[in-house]
Amino acid sequence: MKIGRIATQGGLEWVVVEDGEIRRAVGSPFSGRVTPGDVVGPESGFRAAPPATPSKIVCVGRNYIAHAAEHGADVPTEPLLFLKPPSAVISDGSEIVLPDLSHQVEHEGELALVIGRRCRAVDPDRAWEHVLGVTCANDVTARDLQRSDAQWTRGKGFDTFCPLGPWIETGFSEMEVADLGVRCSVNGEVRQDARTSQMVFSPAVLIAYITQVMTLEPGDVILTGTPAGVSPLNAGDEVTVEIEKVGTLTNSVVTAD
Repeated sequence: MKIGRIATQGGLEWVVVEDGEIRRAVGSPFSGRVTPGDVVGPESGFRAAPPATPSKIVCVGRNYIAHAAEHGADVPTEPLLFLKPPSAVISDGSEIVLPDLSHQVEHEGELALVIGRRCRAVDPDRAWEHVLGVTCANDVTARDLQRSDAQWTRGKGFDTFCPLGPWIETGFSEMEVADLGVRCSVNGEVRQDARTSQMVFSPAVLIAYITQVMTLEPGDVILTGTPAGVSPLNAGDEVTVEIEKVGTLTNSVVTAD
């Protein structure tokens, strides 16, 4: 089942996407059960809002060996964690804004996990029970600032630097998520093309590791790392992240006003 949010006259509303139609969601995505309700209209007639409002976005660095190699970096022996602020989140179709402070902003297409149940210190064997679903993400990065700083907050944290969506796919098992295609294209040219089976640390291992440190709340997001092939974005570009069987996330790139 695909679920997400759209803007209505009454505000943001949870919906179910079914057979090309948008239906009102009956129940809360975080209550354990959602069913499709009345038809709102065709999927093509609506633009998705960000499908999650995370209290935190936990990201994983160098989780693909080839990506670590393209930056001349070692593959970590434990997951390398960093945070993006919730203010970085934008929806499918929104604009990525190139900040004046950076001269090298790059795309990073990734599989994102959306947490469905509060969890702390979970076992890897039980980790997937706490996942609502998965969606597409772009860990946009000011690479020059990331390299110049001792830590990555500034290079990763600008407003608009975390496109998510368009919908959350709730139908996957842990085994199915373990081998999905991850592709990122700029202006139709494929830049990144890999599979989640190439991750160093699996989603379940990541959840278990992260929850040894912090409590994950419903709606929190984990970005699971990016494959090789990251490259600069320029004003006027259109960048698309496609996750096999999950969806397609597309954003245009503009300069700051």
